[in-house]
Amino acid sequence: MKDAFLSRRQWLAIAGATTLGAKAWAQSYPDRPVKIIVAFAPAGPSDIMGRWLAQRLTERTGKSFVVENIAGAGGNIGMGAAAKAQANGLTLLMASSTYVVNPSLYKSVPYDPLKDFAPISMVGESPHVFFVHPSVKAQTMRQLVDLVRSQPGKFSYVSAGSGTVAHLSVEQLKISHGLDMTHIPFKGAGPAVQSVVSGEIGVGCTTLPAVKELVRSGMLRALAVTSAQRFASSPQIPTMAESGFNDQESSTWQSLMAPAGTPPAIISFLHKEVVSIVTAPGAREQLIELGFNAIANQPAQLMQQIQTEIERWRKVIQSARIEA
Repeated sequence: MKDAFLSRRQWLAIAGATTLGAKAWAQSYPDRPVKIIVAFAPAGPSDIMGRWLAQRLTERTGKSFVVENIAGAGGNIGMGAAAKAQANGLTLLMASSTYVVNPSLYKSVPYDPLKDFAPISMVGESPHVFFVHPSVKAQTMRQLVDLVRSQPGKFSYVSAGSGTVAHLSVEQLKISHGLDMTHIPFKGAGPAVQSVVSGEIGVGCTTLPAVKELVRSGMLRALAVTSAQRFASSPQIPTMAESGFNDQESSTWQSLMAPAGTPPAIISFLHKEVVSIVTAPGAREQLIELGFNAIANQPAQLMQQIQTEIERWRKVIQSARIEA
């Protein structure tokens, strides 16, 4: 029985060998280029964040991190490809909020959001903003809601597409306050915003970066942001809570994920690198300029948010009878 137990000296020797092995591993990983899959076309929020992060991971580690755009089916093709990749740390996913929306929006998706990926960290998030054409007689969010309620069915609103979190945010507001508005989906934020700039449609909701400069120029009027606090680069825009609408917070977030089964040592290494990058001097200001709030949370916190948002948006999608 004595040989069945390890002495304290033996345990220390094993611990020491493990530490040396971890150091050696950290020096060798990755031994090949790491691919970060972005499930959307170039120039969108996920692509911007993916390339920003890939560049800094490359600079910090001296190893190659590159973005690969695999767009289509609302992000499902790229997310499905990432889910099927080998769990060796050489393929990662820059997941956006569609990750938690699509399982309820589509009849089937090629991934399980709770089983097929290991969370690393949420890197940043962009709040949504409610905005109107200057001709709309509403200076505040409260005035807009009262105006829409007084004229059921008259107003339409635009979003970057059916099932986007900005679209669901408006539907949640409609359900909460009994509003009758027609959704006009576009294929991207650009054309959606331009339809309001032209006066074709009066109301819209999208991520803040898509309208920030147009608001500054006076071509659009921003009424409220959906973040908990005012956004640093646009402090003049009040929050939904400040406007009298509680429980309406939402954002389009960007998170780094790895295929399930990726070794914990790799997850830990990547998490520490992401935190170091996001908290580095000047990084927060860079992300704000790009339209993101810096986050860098723990894997467990990201998983908790994923679970919460899957249920939250499932209820909205079912109540509003939204289909992809």
